[in-house]
Amino acid sequence: MAAERIYWLAWSQVPGIGPVLIKRLQQQFGSLAIAWNAPAKDLVQVEGLGRTSVEALAAKRQQIHPEAFFTEHLKTNPHFWTPADPEYPRLLLEIPNPPPVLYYRGTVHSAENQGSKPTVGIVGTREPTEYGKRWTRRLSRLLAQRGFTVVSGMAQGIDTEAHRGCLEAGGRTIAALGTGVDLVYPPRNRSLYDDILQQGLVVSEYPAGTQPNRINFPQRNRIIAGWSRAILVMEAPTQSGALITAHMANDFGRDVYVLPGRLDDPQSAGCLGLLSKGAQAIQNEGYLMEVLGAMPQLDVPEQLSLFETPESPPQATPDLSPELAKVFQALTLEPMGLDQIVEQLQIDTGAVLSALSQLELIDLVTGLPGLRYQRNPS
Repeated sequence: MAAERIYWLAWSQVPGIGPVLIKRLQQQFGSLAIAWNAPAKDLVQVEGLGRTSVEALAAKRQQIHPEAFFTEHLKTNPHFWTPADPEYPRLLLEIPNPPPVLYYRGTVHSAENQGSKPTVGIVGTREPTEYGKRWTRRLSRLLAQRGFTVVSGMAQGIDTEAHRGCLEAGGRTIAALGTGVDLVYPPRNRSLYDDILQQGLVVSEYPAGTQPNRINFPQRNRIIAGWSRAILVMEAPTQSGALITAHMANDFGRDVYVLPGRLDDPQSAGCLGLLSKGAQAIQNEGYLMEVLGAMPQLDVPEQLSLFETPESPPQATPDLSPELAKVFQALTLEPMGLDQIVEQLQIDTGAVLSALSQLELIDLVTGLPGLRYQRNPS
């Protein structure tokens, strides 16, 4: 594990090799250490690596000495996780592009990393209305009081209100940054940053000293979406980065909830768009706590590696038609998004929906908010 940790860091330094390609390299060779020393003829077998990119990759590898780089990197970045570490957040292991290196500052709670403490993301516009601010504080306080950890991005506006409300209630909060974890952005959030370090955690996939760059913030949104069991979008215009987080959350199989707003309010236009695409409206506090409290507990007896899937006992297949049986077999006891089911089966969406409806009628499947489905326990 220690050696593999070194190579997660080394591969993250190679230009053009992002999280998805690093994941494919690990899958192809079984070890990033082995992949680092693999000849070009073997590297070109990895999907996404052509001959030209492999030549550039080989040249860059000659400039990096993994062990020496790791030792030097620790001097300015003493605290980070890689997917080779048992402390790496379990929920981030589930997404298709987990950060190869995740830096952190603050107070670590192992229950959050293991996924046994529920986490809820709250996102929204940087220019919220008083209505948006009020409800963000109100819900974040309530979530903290109910034992949830609130995840957001420490931007001005809704993010700030979410962190503040949680901290005021004595709760835990995680801030995912688009800068290094040693920098405060925006600068006006210095006191908030200091409070989070005392009562929560600050994380980033960018090393110490990384300055604000607009291309980094959409990337960091996948950390918010990935480390959350559900996402609340409080207010968002049509071009808001919060919508990126919501779409990522949907792709990751997370539930998305939206604060309803006025039809003539530009700050709510993006939220209305999410509602038209299957997001759930936050009807009231009681409703939200009920649906969030109904999320199934994650059974985490031990940390999964990046590419392991938990073993489950074989399920007996009911006497079904071939079409229904195929859809039923694709489902698990964990909720799955409709898009995920369709992609897995390579069947027309309408046919899948029809099969799911029939399976619901005979009580084999349960439909959940956000076009998600799960197999009922036998």
